[in-house]
Amino acid sequence: MIKRSGRQPPPESLADKIYNLRGAFLMVAVPLLLVALVLYAMPSASSNESIEDYALTHRKAAPDRKTAFAVIFDAGSSGSRVHVFRFDQNLDLVPIGNDLELFVQIKPGLSAYAQNPQQAAESLITLLDKAESVVPQEFRPKTPVRVGATAGLRALEGDASDRILQAVPDLLKQRSTLKSESDSVRVLDGTQEGAFQWVTINYLLGNLGRDYSETVGVVDLGGGSVQMAYAISETDATGAPTVSVGEDQYVKEMFLRGRKYYLYVHSYLGYGLLAARAKILKVSDDFGNPCILDGFNGTYKYGGKSFKASSYPSGASLNECKSIALKALQVNESKCTHMKCTFGGIWNGGGGDGQKNLFVASFFFDRAAEAGFADPNSPVVKVRPVDFEAASKQACRTKIEDVKSFYPLVEEGNRPYLCMDLLYQYTLLVDGFGLDPWQQMTLVKKVKYHDALVEAAWPLGSAIEAVSST
Repeated sequence: MIKRSGRQPPPESLADKIYNLRGAFLMVAVPLLLVALVLYAMPSASSNESIEDYALTHRKAAPDRKTAFAVIFDAGSSGSRVHVFRFDQNLDLVPIGNDLELFVQIKPGLSAYAQNPQQAAESLITLLDKAESVVPQEFRPKTPVRVGATAGLRALEGDASDRILQAVPDLLKQRSTLKSESDSVRVLDGTQEGAFQWVTINYLLGNLGRDYSETVGVVDLGGGSVQMAYAISETDATGAPTVSVGEDQYVKEMFLRGRKYYLYVHSYLGYGLLAARAKILKVSDDFGNPCILDGFNGTYKYGGKSFKASSYPSGASLNECKSIALKALQVNESKCTHMKCTFGGIWNGGGGDGQKNLFVASFFFDRAAEAGFADPNSPVVKVRPVDFEAASKQACRTKIEDVKSFYPLVEEGNRPYLCMDLLYQYTLLVDGFGLDPWQQMTLVKKVKYHDALVEAAWPLGSAIEAVSST
C-alpha cells in the first residue's frame, strides 16, 4: 500500500483563480461589450429622426396597442394651436409625458396670410412637427388629424379662405403620415364649435354615457357669436322645428360612450361680445352712447368698420343702456313661429333637465374675473346672472379715468366698454335665453380631470368624436 503524505497542496492565489475562470469572464464580458457598442451607435442610426421620435419609438415599454391618439389644430383668428390627445381603450385620457395633452401655439393665425395660401399652410409646419414627435411612428397612420378654422378664416373676402383650405390638406399629405381624410380640414361653423364644447365639458365631468338628464348645458360667448348647447329628450328632438334649406338643424345626434344623445345646439352669429358692441354702438347719436363710460371719446373697430364710441355728457346710464341692449337682441320682435323662442325668433330647444345645470365659458369668465366677482385663478366659479347686473351697476358709475385703479385686470382697449359688456351679458342670459336671474351657473375656464386641469375648449370634443368614429 502506498502511504499518504500528511502534507496539503498550497492554496490557489488570486491570480490562479482568475486564470482558471477566464472562460466564464469572457462569456459574460463579450455580450456586455456588444450591447454597449450597439447602444452607443443607435442614436446616429437615422439622421432624419428627431430626439423626441427616438425616445418614443425606441423606448423599452412600447405603448399599449389599444392606445389611440388624435391631433387637432385650432386655427383661430389670433393664432394657430395644436392639441395632441391620447386615449386608452375605455376612451379615458392617458398622459403624454407629464401632461394630459401636448399643447403648442403660434401667432399669427392663418387669416394673416390671406394673400399667400402656401405661406398660410407652411405656418403650421412647426406645430405639425411637434405633434408628430409625440405620436409613435407605428401609430401615425391610424391617428386622425383635423384642422378646424374658426371666425378669422370665415371673415376673409373672396376665395382667400378656400385657397387656404386647399393648401393645408396638401401640406398634410406631403409632410405627414397622420391619417388625413377629405373633411379633415374645414371651417367650423358655430354649431360645430358649440357641439364640441358640450362634448368636452361633459366628458371631463364624467357625464358621457349617462342619461341626458345628468349632463350639463353649455353657453359659450365668443367674440363674433354665442353658442348654446344642451341635451334634450328624444320627444323634444322629434318636435324640433324644420329649418330652411342651407340652415343648420337645431338637433345634432351624437353617439358617445355607448349612448345616443340628441343635442340641441344653436350658434347666434353676430351676438358674440365684440359683435354686440358694434350693434349697440350703431344707435349712437350726436350726444353719444349711454353704454360708454363717462369721459371717453373715441371709435370702436369691428369687422372692418368703425363706430363712434363716445359717452353722454352725463356719463353712462344703466337703464338706457339696457334698453339699447334689448333692441340689439331683438327680444321683443315677434318672429317666433313655433313653441318657445330665445331671441331673434330662434327655437330655444324646449328646456328640460339637460339645461338645468349650465356651464358658461369664454368672455363670461373673463369679464366676471375682470369685474372682480370671480377669482381669475380658479378653474370654475359659481355665479348667478344677477351678479353681472350688480357688477354693471358699479361699472356704469365709473369714469374712464378711474377704471385702471378700480379694475386693474381690465385691458386698456376694453375699459370704455366695461359697463356695456357686463350689462349685455346679463341681458343675454336673462332676456335673451330666458334664464332665472337667480339661477346658479358655473363659470368655467378649466375642468378638473383626475389630478389635472384641462382647458374647457372645443378641440378635445373634436378629438373624442374623431377617435370614436375610427
